[in-house]
Amino acid sequence: MTARAGKATASGTARAGKATAKGAHKVGKATRRLTYANGAGRTGLGRLIELSAGNSASDALVTVALASTVFFGVPVGEARGSVALYLVITMLPFALLAPFVGPILDKFRSGRRYVMAGTLFGRGLLCFAMAAAVGPGDLPTLFIGALGVLVLSKAYNVSRAAIMPNVLPADITLVSANARVALFTLVAAGAAVPIGAGMTAWLGSAAVLRIAMVAFLLLGVAAVRLPRHVDSPDLEEEGAQPSRWRTLFNVGPAVAEAVWANVAIRVFSGFLLFFLLFLVQDKAVPWLAVNQAWAQDPFFDIPKTIALLAAAAGLGGLVGAAVANWTRNHAPQLIVLVTLAVTVATTIVTAIFFGLWAALAISFVTAFAQELGKLALDAIVQREIGEEVRSSTFGVVEAVLQLAWVFGGLVGLVLSLAQSSLAGLITLAVALTAALGWLLIARRKRVRATKAKLARQRAEAETDEQDPRWPQPHDHDPRPAETDDHDQRRGDTLDSTKPLTNPFG
Repeated sequence: MTARAGKATASGTARAGKATAKGAHKVGKATRRLTYANGAGRTGLGRLIELSAGNSASDALVTVALASTVFFGVPVGEARGSVALYLVITMLPFALLAPFVGPILDKFRSGRRYVMAGTLFGRGLLCFAMAAAVGPGDLPTLFIGALGVLVLSKAYNVSRAAIMPNVLPADITLVSANARVALFTLVAAGAAVPIGAGMTAWLGSAAVLRIAMVAFLLLGVAAVRLPRHVDSPDLEEEGAQPSRWRTLFNVGPAVAEAVWANVAIRVFSGFLLFFLLFLVQDKAVPWLAVNQAWAQDPFFDIPKTIALLAAAAGLGGLVGAAVANWTRNHAPQLIVLVTLAVTVATTIVTAIFFGLWAALAISFVTAFAQELGKLALDAIVQREIGEEVRSSTFGVVEAVLQLAWVFGGLVGLVLSLAQSSLAGLITLAVALTAALGWLLIARRKRVRATKAKLARQRAEAETDEQDPRWPQPHDHDPRPAETDDHDQRRGDTLDSTKPLTNPFG
């Protein structure tokens, strides 16, 4: 009887394993069709999407594993001073390393595959060190390792964004390509979080860190195997000047406008996270601040409220990436300003009608605007900034956005002391409105100046054409037919095996 039950159990387990493997195979094939669609498999974009999704999932495993360690296991109700100190500490590596990461990556733009692989291998080694430090509670090793993982993760994102024009298919714009990468990375991270949490509870943080180490090492090998045209040629032989550290004052007006709009959104995102967190923790929100215990809704307690807000923010990020993929033919500059305007309007409405549903709505809209605005900003930088300083620009942009988020979080901590949702939201609504107005005025001035310049150039061209000394079309080009034949022959010699890319999006 026991043997028969054992055989039945083994048979059921085998059938369940086969069904799971078959389902995973089908999911893998469907995912491959999505990542390789529209020529992405031919240019290498599909492999870059899969690599970025694995990178995001591995980072999520590290985050979940470190969340339960001695140093990083900060409870939700921790004092504001400790949370503020934690924010400042996480801000320091980006502020200190931002001037150096971008130029270093620009120096090695002819070997970006190996730079990306180096960031993955480095995180694998750091995970190995942190796994050994979890047992004895070695806090310095855990802290240094976590900061190293953060910095290398940002370096990977900078390299990935810089090479996007090199793998862009002709049928996909930069905004759509960035959105496709963001969608798969968000889905991969969302799937890795519950898996990592379950493995941490079952196996422990050290085991999960070792699993992440193996994942990073395998991803590093996959990064080396990316197509060769991912690497950019070294332009210094052609007389190009060495790259310099980019600031927001010499990236051009279009990039600067998009950066400042995203800075405003990031400030509000950091503010909203910590402002709502401590308001909920202090029960200073309408659905929790009920004097009579019998009148309180037992469902909307503190943990469930925080879970709902986190779910709304995650859904907003996914929708933002999906909308970015849909708006493939729209100007990214317009997208950035529209996202900021939507954030301003939602903040004003939330301040007036603050409640649970308003808090969920503003969490959703803020995450949506942050994701959509960042994808449009990436497309603008990839289009406007030259290859020789693109990594430097992305490094500065990432650092500025991170500092803006931390600054917003510190402001949210301070304003939460008043325990008034109206005061905090109105303050940020005024700041966001001022930022939007300033950007719109600057954009209008720039458009007027551009139109005036074009009008002057057109007038000068018409004056030159009226000059009798101006050469006429029939006065030159003595061999038009021969030139056309030469152009045709030159077009026939194009290499048909080179991936068709769209460098201008």
